[in-house]
Amino acid sequence: MKKYSLVNKLMFFINSVFAAVLLLSYVLPFLSPKTIPALAIFSLFVPLLVILNIAFFIYWLLKLHKNALLSLLILAVGYFISPPLIKFSNKELILNNDLKVMSYNVRLFNHYKHLEDSTTEQKIYDFIDNEDPDVLVMQEFYRSKSLDINLPYKYIKTKSKANKFGLAIYSRYPIINSGSLNFKNSANNTIFTDILKNKDTIRVYNVHLESLKINPEKVNFGEKDSERLFKRLSNGFKKQVSQAELILQHETLWKGKKIVCGDFNNTAYSWVYNKLSKNKKDAFLDAGIGLGKSFRYIYPMRIDFIFTDNKATINYYKTYSDIKLSDHYPIMTRLHW
Repeated sequence: MKKYSLVNKLMFFINSVFAAVLLLSYVLPFLSPKTIPALAIFSLFVPLLVILNIAFFIYWLLKLHKNALLSLLILAVGYFISPPLIKFSNKELILNNDLKVMSYNVRLFNHYKHLEDSTTEQKIYDFIDNEDPDVLVMQEFYRSKSLDINLPYKYIKTKSKANKFGLAIYSRYPIINSGSLNFKNSANNTIFTDILKNKDTIRVYNVHLESLKINPEKVNFGEKDSERLFKRLSNGFKKQVSQAELILQHETLWKGKKIVCGDFNNTAYSWVYNKLSKNKKDAFLDAGIGLGKSFRYIYPMRIDFIFTDNKATINYYKTYSDIKLSDHYPIMTRLHW
């Protein structure tokens, strides 16, 4: 009996630590990583912390123990002040005048052979062609000799004229204006296009915030050189702040219809998500279902997003979790104004 009590005490101590860290993480969207970079790192772990607290709640509930109230209370607080980790219902309304928008980090079309399948590049083109988006934004784009995207209009921005790596926006509708924000001291960037659909001009931002270099093939948070890892993550978060501020500043110049999408390299529990999603609709929250996991990691991480202005109606959202041709899953929404 004493041994069982000791186990319970240990379990509750661990439970209390994870509950306290999750409670602390609820503050992160309102605290700039430039203030305390160390805390920003926890934004990456919120999905895992939620899962662990659910597990502890179930553990104590099965034992009919009052300790279950701790995680239940912390999870309840998060339900009211944070984006949900999981959506239990979805929306699926197909209209002929919908604008189909897809965002996809294509990981250079497997240029560096991360996958052994030599047909990966062609499979990505076939997938895109089959899903037939009206607007396609791609991060980690590579200007391949085999490039085969069947959309008539495009804007591609690489880091230099000689460089084949960058960002791309393809469109079924004419692109009447385009540009690049040109992030400083970064391999990442954000570009935009103004697309003319019938009589509507829609601005589309393709966002790729600073990469944190998280390797989906292994858990690299346990590196021996933890000090170097911490410094790299801290610098990455700081750069994301500057990049998000630049995007927000650029956005203020546009008062019309708007789509902001791409790979944010951070979760929905981060400062950059909170800032960039403000006064916008998150397509997953409006019409998605499930975990919305967009990055192939050991626990659910939704780091790819599609936002619209508040006047848009979002009819459909899908994460293509069965398409494993990159370290990201493609996401697509249907919307109209």
